Amino acid sequence: MTEVELQWGAQQQAMPTESQCQTWVEAALQNDLRQRDVAITIRVVDADESRQLNHDYRGKDYATNVLSFEFEIPPGLVQPDDEPVYLGDLVICASVVIEEAMTQEKTLEEHWAHMVIHGTLHLQGFDHIEEAEAEQMEALETQIMQQLGYDDPY
Repeated sequence: MTEVELQWGAQQQAMPTESQCQTWVEAALQNDLRQRDVAITIRVVDADESRQLNHDYRGKDYATNVLSFEFEIPPGLVQPDDEPVYLGDLVICASVVIEEAMTQEKTLEEHWAHMVIHGTLHLQGFDHIEEAEAEQMEALETQIMQQLGYDDPY
């Protein structure tokens, strides 16, 4: 089972539902996480909060579409087998997602799905800093999106 806590720090039209987010997170789970109970928090924010977090954690002074904060279990603690694996937090900026969807000529649902899938992969250790990693991550995102009936996000 996947537990998604959806937090609203911004109010926009056409926001994703908890059920949609849960479907997208589950689709992005890899390997042994598919058989485990998983928990994740998704916080939808406005441009000011996104900009501040992007500045504080990445040193970049602009709002960005999605930030991921992978949970690391503190040293000395062990993940109980009967507790959900907490992946971490995604922070998604609603206004950036809406603007990107229009600019890239995608449906809003499709772009929300991509951002949740992209962020969930980050929480599992995928990255796109190196070219080879980027190609692997983008191919996986495309595969997941197409399995869900969406177009190639790239």
